[in-house]
Amino acid sequence: MQIAILPEISAVFVLVFARVGTLVMLMPGIGERFIFSRARLSLAFFVALMLVPMARPLLRLPPDMPGVVGLLVSEILIGLVIGVCARFVMACLQTAGTIVAQSMGLGFAMTVDPAGGTQNPSVGNLLTMLGITLVLTSDLHHVALAAIHESYHLLPPGGMPDVNDVLALAVRAASQGFALAVQISAPFIVFGLLFNLGLGVLARLMPQLQVFFLAIPASILGGMLVLLAVVGVMMSVFLNDLGAFLRQFTGG
Repeated sequence: MQIAILPEISAVFVLVFARVGTLVMLMPGIGERFIFSRARLSLAFFVALMLVPMARPLLRLPPDMPGVVGLLVSEILIGLVIGVCARFVMACLQTAGTIVAQSMGLGFAMTVDPAGGTQNPSVGNLLTMLGITLVLTSDLHHVALAAIHESYHLLPPGGMPDVNDVLALAVRAASQGFALAVQISAPFIVFGLLFNLGLGVLARLMPQLQVFFLAIPASILGGMLVLLAVVGVMMSVFLNDLGAFLRQFTGG
């Protein structure tokens, strides 16, 4: 290897690392907050190192520094767009957990989310941690790594991503995440409606009964039983939809 090509290889590696590093920091199961930053950076470094031979023919380095900086910004934006859209779908677990907690009467039970560092309902944190665990055990993080590789074919380097395409992808990811959250929490929406309807009928039939003192423990007990019965189906639907979203970047 000649010394003269070292600056070119270094520039190509920096451009590849810009996209890969941004994607790794946001990918489901890999880019979680509780995973050490050095571990994520090391993974991004070695993945970028393996992708350099494939990405080098696609990268046309501009002759001037402003062009290189513009190309670097575009690579960061591409990684940011894909990673944030995957996060939109992943956030469905917290949204579903909030709906479940409100239906069960546990909306006031707040704990710190290890993945996001914010206070959220405990049921949402449980679903989020369970979802992250299943993403890793079902090898969906391998699909995420394959999506990083295939992103160079779907979104080749060389220019800024189209704003209309970016907005369309973001809207589709956000709508899919919200629809998935409603789909996952649908049993609890039905449970909450039927339970409150039954309480209303009971309050009419027995006005002297203290419905409030009966409703809270009964809703928590019934919600826990429903959660134990449907949690497997909820996580299965989540994994299928997240896998389908990630596989659209791999062409599978």
